[in-house]
Amino acid sequence: MSSHAQGVKERVARGIARRYRRERNFRLAGLGAVLVGMAFLAFFFYTLIGNGYTAFLQTHILLEVELSESSIDPDGERDPQTLGRANYQGVIRNALMARFPQVEGRNDLRDLFALVSPGAGFELRNQVLANPELVGQTIRQWLVADDDVDMLVKGHMDRTAEESERRINDSQLGWIEQLEADGSVARHFNHRFFTSGDSRDPEMSGIWSAVVGSFFMLLVTLALSFPLGVATAIYLEEFAPKNRWTDLIEVNINNLAAVPSIVFGLLGLALFINFFGLPRSAPVVGGLVLTLMTLPVVIIAARASLMSVPPSIREAALGVGASKMQTIFHHVMPLALPGMLTGTIIGMARALGESAPLLMIGMVAFIVDVPESPLDPATALPVQVYLWADSPERAFVERTSAAILVLLAFLLVMNASAILLRKRFERRW
Repeated sequence: MSSHAQGVKERVARGIARRYRRERNFRLAGLGAVLVGMAFLAFFFYTLIGNGYTAFLQTHILLEVELSESSIDPDGERDPQTLGRANYQGVIRNALMARFPQVEGRNDLRDLFALVSPGAGFELRNQVLANPELVGQTIRQWLVADDDVDMLVKGHMDRTAEESERRINDSQLGWIEQLEADGSVARHFNHRFFTSGDSRDPEMSGIWSAVVGSFFMLLVTLALSFPLGVATAIYLEEFAPKNRWTDLIEVNINNLAAVPSIVFGLLGLALFINFFGLPRSAPVVGGLVLTLMTLPVVIIAARASLMSVPPSIREAALGVGASKMQTIFHHVMPLALPGMLTGTIIGMARALGESAPLLMIGMVAFIVDVPESPLDPATALPVQVYLWADSPERAFVERTSAAILVLLAFLLVMNASAILLRKRFERRW
């Protein structure tokens, strides 16, 4: 072999080795990027779950509560209005004083009363209204502890810290430890988190009103975006002539899909509230705004589903005498429907997680009552997360993380439904 041929062979071998080395380095870089992303995701879920799982448990204090007839129902008629007006918080305070008779002085009594949540009286009131036979009895009742007590019991507050560095003073800490020694402090499942509305007291706050508000909004969004989006996609794909106007419409639809969501909130504020006069902070307005935001996604997904149907289906239907309308609705639509539903569910999942447009239409208000219709004032789950994250109390931190976990669970269910629909009904041609 000549020296020239030998040199060519060596250069080719070096080039191949260099190419393989670059390919190997590229694969390693891609693998490293995936590992870094998974590490950040694992850290995110570790932090989120670590901060949020304790919100599903709530600290309670066991007390001997005397429901004396003289203080609850002095008339003895068991009238619901009379029972509802009784001072149940005073009854709880009497139970605390009976449990710690050595506590005297206004300041010490105020600290003692602060161990139990201000909302415990309302729960006791509801219990008596549900069962008036409790009047005149002394019952052992688990009462909701204050949020500071809850944080202490859960370990989010250092008991060994100086008194000035914690929200529980030394006297309160001693009373709590006495209750713990007697087995009168326990953590129970926090059903209020799933069944109550928002509250100024963290231990009494829940996500139910926000969940119902989100449900009404998604109901309005689905009722409007799916038929409008599918009808628009069918017209543009099957009936509309191909000219500059339809090209302009298609470009604008694609651009609208990338518009920031807060712009739709500004549009909803100007159009639905200021022009049409619809009520602020109502799910119907939120649903209309989210409809505008999800329509481009639904239209694009529906058009892609229609384009995926082979032309032979249309040709065969037309060949046996079907009309254009019959071809579309009897043959093309059933085959494209799974893809349309998948795109709609993904668009709805995006709408469920939006908060910026809802803030613009006033759904940031403090709403305690659970809405009964789309016209009632309400908030949404992402906005509830925003409100709690802005609260200074430590107990709202864990409720913020817990609400995010619930929101992620809803999003996971919706995206899993989209995947199952696609795999179940997808046709491969």
